[in-house]
Amino acid sequence: MKAKKTSARRLATILGAVTALAATWGATPAFAQAQPQANTTEAVRQRGTLRCGVQGPSNPGFGAPDSRGEWQGFNVDICRAIATMILGDPSKISIVPLSTQARFPALQSGEIDVATNSTTWTMQRDAQLGFNFPAIVFYDGQGIMVRRSLGIDSATKLDGATVCVPPGTTTELNVTDWFRARNLRFTPLVIESRVELTRAYDAGRCDAITYDATILYAQRTTLQNPQDHVVLPERLSKEPLGVAVRHGDDRFHDIVGWAVFTLINAEELGITRTNVREQLNSRDPQVRRLLGVEGALGETLGISNDFGLRMIEALGNYGEIFDRNLGPATPLGVDRGINRLYTNGGILYAPPNR
Repeated sequence: MKAKKTSARRLATILGAVTALAATWGATPAFAQAQPQANTTEAVRQRGTLRCGVQGPSNPGFGAPDSRGEWQGFNVDICRAIATMILGDPSKISIVPLSTQARFPALQSGEIDVATNSTTWTMQRDAQLGFNFPAIVFYDGQGIMVRRSLGIDSATKLDGATVCVPPGTTTELNVTDWFRARNLRFTPLVIESRVELTRAYDAGRCDAITYDATILYAQRTTLQNPQDHVVLPERLSKEPLGVAVRHGDDRFHDIVGWAVFTLINAEELGITRTNVREQLNSRDPQVRRLLGVEGALGETLGISNDFGLRMIEALGNYGEIFDRNLGPATPLGVDRGINRLYTNGGILYAPPNR
């Protein structure tokens, strides 16, 4: 009996030493169960399509079906750019329209591969919900829209107004904080459905409506007389809108990020949808690397080296995608503002393709 107790103590001592040593090395014991790493890129290749979550059922300018039932919009084009990176074909996408409440469970469960639905990058979503944001695609902020007939040019003149606002969101908290900080009063009209909230505003049940400015521009196109409404200049919050992926898949994270960065760098280098073939003869090393004429940048991601050429030829650069879906010539009429390149007075800036 004494020998058994001694053996048990000795085993406990050995196990304790192993555990302590593993902790010192910052590692887990060799007999710990290894956690498998996801391989979204390979799953997309085997499936033959990239599944992208977008705001649904419709968000004009960012993601909405056209008259033929085909999805179009800024966020849809970002999805196409990622599909080009992996599959070499921008048409190989599957669009999954999702509500604000359904987007995160859909990404966590694997129903979608990437969320391109104007998701704000926050610390909680990054650290607690387990998402990564490989790149910001649009710098936004919460805004307020009013009727032109009110004759006001600033949200500071809305003291005592009734404001349509979605419940239980940071949107509601932001507008409350903004009015309180300026000692202004307002009465919230709270409706959960975005469609119904917009209808309430259009029917005159509130003086103003608040959402992210991009959403306001999109919703304005659904009003009876869009030209009678204006988005005021104030921004009540910071809303860096990014593409979101799951934690634990570095390769897919890198591919998604470099899809966006390549679009931005192409605009900075003057590579467009119309001149991209001519640019293959450029002597600029940056242009040649981006288009895959020299170097092997694609191989470092496990994709074709000419991904930049295929992407720009199919979709254009970031500025072209913006103008086509959101710019002054579209029903939304969004000014690029801070989403201009840093060389043109904005803050849009990407790491170099090299």
